[in-house]
Amino acid sequence: MENRVIALLTDFGEEDFFVASLKGVIAGINPSARVIDITHSVPAFNTFAGGFVLYASYSYFPPETIFLVIVDPGVGSDRKILLVETARHLFIAPDNGVLSLALEKERIVRAREIRNPDYFLPAVSSTFEGRDKMAPAAAWLSLGVPAEKFGPAAASLYKEKTSQPELRGKELTGSIMYIDKFGNAITNIPAGWLETKVPPCSNRIFSLKLERRVQADTGLSDRHEAVFLKTYDSAEKNELIILEGSLGSLELAVREGSAASRLKVRAGDGIALILKKE
Repeated sequence: MENRVIALLTDFGEEDFFVASLKGVIAGINPSARVIDITHSVPAFNTFAGGFVLYASYSYFPPETIFLVIVDPGVGSDRKILLVETARHLFIAPDNGVLSLALEKERIVRAREIRNPDYFLPAVSSTFEGRDKMAPAAAWLSLGVPAEKFGPAAASLYKEKTSQPELRGKELTGSIMYIDKFGNAITNIPAGWLETKVPPCSNRIFSLKLERRVQADTGLSDRHEAVFLKTYDSAEKNELIILEGSLGSLELAVREGSAASRLKVRAGDGIALILKKE
């Protein structure tokens, strides 16, 4: 299957030669590979953000897609380079937790370390292993080279620690997982919990309690109110709302504005939603 999809996700940006180099290496080994960019705008070195973007997008790709994920603050160190096979896909990435969220939804068949220099470029840089090791491995894999050729079984995988949402008394608690380009704050609280864990009412107004990882500016409030609505156009302009996002979790948003800027929140902050009486 020489024209299988290789999906690229990096923090390289679009300004430099990095992404072009990856694509050039892949094309040189397998000109028939279909290369799709997920994004190259992951915040630099932010493995959690990269992992969330992968988690949010990978399941929409065709079976046996090869995901080449390079967000690698430990480049050149002794961290492993992984080839993870699941029941549906294959993932190549540094062993730094960037695959953690995606692999929570997958059945792992086997995981290997990529070590075999036969599938690297002839000259390997210690500062650009994505180009010299990972991209060629993805290309050779797309040509049908068996996974066992790339290296030995991985004894373990590093997993990013994430807090799980829960119900604490009358509070739905969770974490802000990601801030998108519109300033929407995506949480890990399932939207379905509003039907199963929160008493029904006609007008769901919540008190928000924020727990910031980084010390907030003096005078910044950690408590706000927001109404749960089905759509953005149900809100007034600049109104703070809660709605079910496209991933099935609750999001904080401001119509035609930025919830992240309004609330001064970032990924990793804790949040509690407390239903107010009508």
